[in-house]
Amino acid sequence: MPADKTLVDSSITSKNQSGVQSLEIGLSILDVLIDRNEPMMLKDIAEAMQMHPAKSHRYLVSLIRKNYARKLDDGRYGLGDRVNALASLGHTELNQNNLLARLTQVANEIKDNLNCGVQIAKWFSEGPIIIQSVEPDSPISIITRIGSRMPLTTSATGQLFASYQSEAVIQPLVTAEWHTSNTAADMAEKWQHFTQLQAKIRTQGYATVTGDMLMGINAITIPVILPQLANSTAKPSTSSDKIASEDLLLEYAITIIGTTEQLPMSEQHNVVKQILAIAQRYQIA
Repeated sequence: MPADKTLVDSSITSKNQSGVQSLEIGLSILDVLIDRNEPMMLKDIAEAMQMHPAKSHRYLVSLIRKNYARKLDDGRYGLGDRVNALASLGHTELNQNNLLARLTQVANEIKDNLNCGVQIAKWFSEGPIIIQSVEPDSPISIITRIGSRMPLTTSATGQLFASYQSEAVIQPLVTAEWHTSNTAADMAEKWQHFTQLQAKIRTQGYATVTGDMLMGINAITIPVILPQLANSTAKPSTSSDKIASEDLLLEYAITIIGTTEQLPMSEQHNVVKQILAIAQRYQIA
C-alpha cells in the first residue's frame, strides 16, 4: 500500500475517533440525567462528569436542540421528549402486556386497509408524543418523526388528548400554543370555542382535522381504550362537560393520516367504523 494512502487512512481514522469521543461525552451527560431521573443543576451535572460547567453546558445545548434534554424555568436540566418517548417503547412491552406490539399490529392493519399513514401517540406531561409510526405503501408518505410533540390545538392527535384531560392540565398548555399578544377577551373567546370542540370530540368519540397542519392533508384520531381501564375512562359531566382530573385518563391514541383523496372527510363516518372495527378485534376500543 502506498505510504501516502496510509497517511490519509490514518488521518481519517483519527478524525472519526475524535467525532466518536465527542458523541460519547454527550451520551455520558445524557446517562447522568437518566440515572438521576430528576432535573439537575448545571454544577451537579458538571461535578458528576468531572468537567468544567461551561463545557458541560455546550453539550447540554446540543442535547436540547435534538430534544434529548430540556431546560426548566428554574435553570435545572431534565430529560427531553425523545428520551421519554424511547423509554415508553421499552416500558410498554414489559409493564402493559405487550401493548405497543398490539397497537403496532392495529396500525399495520389500518394501514393495509386504508393505505394511509398511521401514528401511535402517548400522553406525557408536555403533551402527546409520537411513539410509533407506520408508513403507507404509496409514493406519498405523510408521517411524523417518533419523539415529536403534537400540538393540542391544530392536530387531531392533540385535540383528542385535550378532550380527555382535565381543564387544569390542558388550559395552560393550550394557552401557551396561542400567541400571548392576544387580548384577554380574544383568549377567552378562543378558549370558549376550544371547549366547544372538546365537547364535540367527546360526544362523537374521535377527532378530525382537515388541512389544519398541512394543506391537503386530513387526519382522524381515535382513543385507545383498554378493557381494564374502561371503568375509569373519563366521562364528561352532564352539567358542565368538564372532566374531573381524578377520572381518567387517556394514555394512548391512534391517528390515521392521508391526503384528501386517501382520507376524504365526506367518508369519515365509514372510515371511523372501519378503524374501530379493527381496534375492537384487538380489544383496544
